[in-house]
Amino acid sequence: MQSSLAKSLYLGLAVLSLGAVTTVATTAQAASKAKVVSSKTLTIDATKRNVQPTGKNALYSKPGTVKGAKKVASTTTMKKLASSKKSADYFRAYYQKVTNKGSVYYKIVSMDGKYRGYIYGGKKAGTFAGGIKKAATTKSADLPANKTVYFAKPGKSNVTWNAPKYTQYKASKAVKSTADYANDVLTVTSAIKKTREGSLYYYVTDATNPNVNGWIYAKAVTNTKPSTSTFNDKTDVKVNFNTSTGKTVATTTLANLKDNAGKTPTATGTAVGTSATNVATNDWGKAALVGTGYKYSRSDSMNLTALANAKTGDTISLSVAQNAAKATKIEFYQTAGNGDLSQAATALKAYVAGSTAAKDTVVFPAASDFSGVEGQTFTANDVTTYLNGANLGTLYTPNYTKGTDKTQYYATYRLSSTLSGTFGSTTKAFYVGTEKTGTSPATTATATTTTYFANATATK
Repeated sequence: MQSSLAKSLYLGLAVLSLGAVTTVATTAQAASKAKVVSSKTLTIDATKRNVQPTGKNALYSKPGTVKGAKKVASTTTMKKLASSKKSADYFRAYYQKVTNKGSVYYKIVSMDGKYRGYIYGGKKAGTFAGGIKKAATTKSADLPANKTVYFAKPGKSNVTWNAPKYTQYKASKAVKSTADYANDVLTVTSAIKKTREGSLYYYVTDATNPNVNGWIYAKAVTNTKPSTSTFNDKTDVKVNFNTSTGKTVATTTLANLKDNAGKTPTATGTAVGTSATNVATNDWGKAALVGTGYKYSRSDSMNLTALANAKTGDTISLSVAQNAAKATKIEFYQTAGNGDLSQAATALKAYVAGSTAAKDTVVFPAASDFSGVEGQTFTANDVTTYLNGANLGTLYTPNYTKGTDKTQYYATYRLSSTLSGTFGSTTKAFYVGTEKTGTSPATTATATTTTYFANATATK
């Protein structure tokens, strides 16, 4: 009996001891879980937060060592995304958390939005390491020899974008369809390739419709000018826009006119004066003369007479007058690539005497305006030639310091690319900057007569 009692006591103590050990282990495990001690939204340039997995760490719903963290994508999955050949599998980092263990975690989302979560990012806040590294989603490419292009197959496919799809998070279409711009002249100003796919993209500008400007797949444009619609001599009238000296500056067609009884004509030589006059509005003329630098007025007596006497199959002449010369202001930007406009550009500021110098406060020297006949188109090369000729190909900031650091810094900005446009409308120039130490070559503040730049001035 004593033996049985002893055994019972022994077993009871053993169970009690096991329970105590289990409790201690659980408490220790709970105590070992990391806690988040700081959180913040990343505010650096969004395009500088493009990352790709290294395949070393999994993706979690919370920082991986924090209690309650659930696996969103395994290490195996992240390895596959790391070696992916698709731009959709790049990521954008947008949030940062640091634990009491000194570990940094970044919240990231894939370019296609399929994966989203926290990944280990090393031990240094603001630096991408551990499970992710910086990604260059595009790389520079050579411009085509012929920079004048047209949409190869106008429509809803292969439209222009603010960045090639999936090279930036939430890249969006500039237009939903290019059908309405089938005859527009496009100018190629930059070229890049998707790093993973290797596909070539051009940045095109449309002087007629600037809302069309953007990146487009290179094979979606052609150097072949679209053929004009067939002229119907039973319903249409050809139009030449002529100067007072007889020079033709543009041609177009008044199509599908009605006879003076309001019916569709069926024979060449049918009088369509009323219909022609109604169609040939000032806005109609403005659209037909885009890029020429000339203007049309329907109320001109010669034009009213020509329109009133129009007959189907005719070619009539309408008078135009040249616009006056007008200056074009330029917006100056710093960008992160050699003309790569998919990288976010940041506007430079104009330094004036007495203002606080910084890395983005540029001294704009006095120069004549970039001007021409209002409404007339100019090429990107025209802007580049002007800037270089006006000693604006290289710009400098005055010397500046950083915090308590007494070192004298200054930035040099070298022209990278420009955009085409029309005189009288603001255009843009892009520069790549380099920070240096020493004495800045910039010695004078902006002259009060300088009017070519459209940038805001630095505050005092």
